[in-house]
Amino acid sequence: MSVNLYFIGNAGCGKSSLTSAFKNWMQSNGFSCATVNLDPGVEWLPYSPDVDVRDWINLNSVMQRFGVGPNGAQIVSADLLALEIGKIKDAMEELRVDYYLIDTPGQMELFTLRESSNFVVEALGKQKSLLVFLFEPTISIKPQGFIALLLQSLSAQFRLDLPLIPILSKVDLLKQEDIENVLLWGSDPTTLYEALTKEGSMTANMNIELFRVLETLDIFQNLKPVSAETGYGIVDIYSQVQFIFFGSEDLSKD
Repeated sequence: MSVNLYFIGNAGCGKSSLTSAFKNWMQSNGFSCATVNLDPGVEWLPYSPDVDVRDWINLNSVMQRFGVGPNGAQIVSADLLALEIGKIKDAMEELRVDYYLIDTPGQMELFTLRESSNFVVEALGKQKSLLVFLFEPTISIKPQGFIALLLQSLSAQFRLDLPLIPILSKVDLLKQEDIENVLLWGSDPTTLYEALTKEGSMTANMNIELFRVLETLDIFQNLKPVSAETGYGIVDIYSQVQFIFFGSEDLSKD
């Protein structure tokens, strides 16, 4: 059975770049994979999708047909995806690969919060699917931003009910000190609490009681630092996939 990797995260976090870099790494190491673009509104991609939702859903056509603007068309298109998923699934299955790298819409909520996405995940095979959640670096380096992204990752995992691999993306743009801080916050909640109190960020909206609730929910995760630009950390994504699904055993290469 093939594995579906859904790359999700905030706009600008580097989903498409990582999708491209991961495909290049997979192919250079002899693994069969294909890219799938599920964003009907994207104008340019750093890779040529093997399966492209734009072949079935055109944003301009949606705007004209339903009389909505660009944002409304994105929402309508997210729901239309469920109607076209049979055709997309057929196109994917024709490729006969072991891994499908699925690039989701730039506006994360269009995928994680729409009920149609649950239908899409089920149709494409939920048993061997997981989420690769990208923590946008400029947001992550602030303790408040890090917690906000943690909550978003928890929401995505809860809504789609899939295993999740947390990624600190674009680490080539960060100082080593910032990288170390973010990774430590994910592995040791106490250090995050200390960073919040040091900045005077423990307000009524983020007091000690709420912080302890977050800790009890066990949402803190060890992030994998990754750079699509340099290739750093990409092997760690692959290793984590193997650990989740295959007990660290590789799928057969072509």
